[in-house]
Amino acid sequence: MVNFALFGAGRIGKIHGGNVSRHPHARLVALCDPLLQNADPLATALGCQQWRQEEIFASDQIDAVLICSATDTHADLIEQAVACGKHVFCEKPIDLSLKRVRRVCKAVSASNSTSMVAFNRRFDPNFQLLRQRIDAGDIGDVELVSIISKDPSPPPVSYIKASGGLFRDMTIHDFDMARFLLRDEIIEVSAQASCLVDPAIGDAGDVDTAVVTLKTKNGKLAQISNSRRARFGYDQRIEVHGSRGMVEARNVNESTVVNHTESGVSGAKPLYFFLERYEAAYRLELDSFVRSLSGEEVVLPDMDDGLQALLMAEASLISVEQGRAVSLSEIDG
Repeated sequence: MVNFALFGAGRIGKIHGGNVSRHPHARLVALCDPLLQNADPLATALGCQQWRQEEIFASDQIDAVLICSATDTHADLIEQAVACGKHVFCEKPIDLSLKRVRRVCKAVSASNSTSMVAFNRRFDPNFQLLRQRIDAGDIGDVELVSIISKDPSPPPVSYIKASGGLFRDMTIHDFDMARFLLRDEIIEVSAQASCLVDPAIGDAGDVDTAVVTLKTKNGKLAQISNSRRARFGYDQRIEVHGSRGMVEARNVNESTVVNHTESGVSGAKPLYFFLERYEAAYRLELDSFVRSLSGEEVVLPDMDDGLQALLMAEASLISVEQGRAVSLSEIDG
């Protein structure tokens, strides 16, 4: 049995906390959140106690921490956790500063703790099957990956300002998926971006529409298309082209029913909310972490994966600003 403490009682904390409470080999012992109006009802619902941060790190009852609090708390909590011998499951990003992320990576590497960055899309059943088909050699050598990722509607501008913007907050998942599927070191990033959805996002210094091209050391390519607006639902598609064929993952729709009449053919729209679309992925990533702590050999996205995704986000920002392709070797921090 793995005993967890949860930092953060917001939307994503509720998801991970609920998955722990329902897991047969995990137990949620403690919850820590500075906003009591969020923490009180969640602690009651999950059957755990509210603890102070220092109590969590001092207690030998806690084996691992779930870090689902605000982004600017992640790095400090990771470092404190591994210093106390706790295992770490942390939501992305590790931090918005590359220098800070590098320091965290060093601290984790010097510890005996297992750590995981919650790139949940790796655990989506459809995307996992897609990777399995690649690994089985069904399509030969991977040559080109196309990732389409569009939100139904943009988040509030207040969130944009705190989250680090489109590349660090939204595209960062796609950067990780590109690495996951290409299975090759990405060396160069080229990005184009605009503000087409909400002028207020541009006023806040960010973009809401982007296309990013990635190149690996062996010449493989990936293209990522992002938008903060897709009126028809949460658009999540992947196509992988190889030397012997192609494999794709389509959208998950509200239903599988398709209506055929003399006026045309119509079907359901894609699921609208990301928590619904990736419900299984959230559950499976937590299960993978628990199984890893229980002694199973499970490949988890780690702190270096978080660093590599952030490097690509930084390169994208430079590419947009300077209008050129950017080598990852150029990125300081």
